[in-house]
Amino acid sequence: MTARFRSTLQPRETDMNIIIAPDPAHAVEKAAAIVADEIRSHARPVLGLATGRTMESLYARLVTRYRDGTLDFSSTTSFNLDEYVGIPAAAPQSYHTYMHRHLFDQVNMRPGHGHVPNGMAPDLNAECAAYEDLIRASGGIDLQLLGIGETGHIGFNEPPSAFDTRTRPVILDPVTRQQNAEMFGNDADAVPERALTMGVGTILDARRLLLLAVGSSKAAIIRKALLDPMTPDISASAIRLHRDCTIIMDEAAAAELGLEGSRLP
Repeated sequence: MTARFRSTLQPRETDMNIIIAPDPAHAVEKAAAIVADEIRSHARPVLGLATGRTMESLYARLVTRYRDGTLDFSSTTSFNLDEYVGIPAAAPQSYHTYMHRHLFDQVNMRPGHGHVPNGMAPDLNAECAAYEDLIRASGGIDLQLLGIGETGHIGFNEPPSAFDTRTRPVILDPVTRQQNAEMFGNDADAVPERALTMGVGTILDARRLLLLAVGSSKAAIIRKALLDPMTPDISASAIRLHRDCTIIMDEAAAAELGLEGSRLP
């Protein structure tokens, strides 16, 4: 099912393209196809990338396209949304390691063109400012890939996060630390308390947004993000301000939106 969802909330009216797939595999495949098309449509594509279990499946599909010769990453630059503070880049739990394992080392991206914030920087504020400068110097992000956390965050923009925030250090919500505990021996206390994240304003600067959500555990927060009043307490609600936003869900994640009808082929 493909639908146009209109938000009439201030400060401006915007349309969101909502795609509901019958299951997670179809949702991920559709999202991967959009990312692949974005790469092909630019001479020097700049992507904003995300992490998480669902994104692993998306990156696997992009790697398959590279290996079968239908996708070329040689001119692609990317910027990840976030990274833990105090975790070395080579640590197995870092998002640097995640990205190299699932994408960077599997395709022909040029060395140094896949950017992840440095959570070990001696001056975190300077690192965040430099990350913003690097995004601007690259011409801005063409397509920003997003997931949504159980607190309603995009990136690590925990509640409350103003909609004009930029890349910055943040304190992680206990709910988020519990959600991410699997990579830390299922010990939420072992998950770092802080992270660096692109701000909501940084995310909204991207020319296109693509949010992917699957599973019944995302249904309630998706409903709040898309139907309840926009609020800094749910940073994902800010995507309703963007003029080119696509949201792809499976039926389970979309269950509380009240959208009925035909399914995505």
